[in-house]
Amino acid sequence: MKPTAMLSIALFLSASVATAGEVYGTITQGNKSVAAGVKVEISASGKVYKAETDKFGSYRLIVTEKGKCTITVRVNEDSASAALVSYDKATRYDWILQTTDGKLSLQRK
Repeated sequence: MKPTAMLSIALFLSASVATAGEVYGTITQGNKSVAAGVKVEISASGKVYKAETDKFGSYRLIVTEKGKCTITVRVNEDSASAALVSYDKATRYDWILQTTDGKLSLQRK
């Protein structure tokens, strides 16, 4: 393949990723970060994007759809969800997991 064609393809692919919205942030519970491996899902326009937290409770997803989305955090058998909005640019969402009356809830920090 010619170098010019390869460069064109690389530029096209990088442009499509650059227009996608990044959703990132941290999840805490009880004044400390959640453990590594907590499952995070964002549902947008029928698509589901999945990630896991790192050892600092941080997560990061690239969501190609813009607009209203739902984030779901799964800890063991429990889960909690909340609404968020995905934009063209990177957006930080920090969350607090709380357990009230035995039920897990998710609130924006």
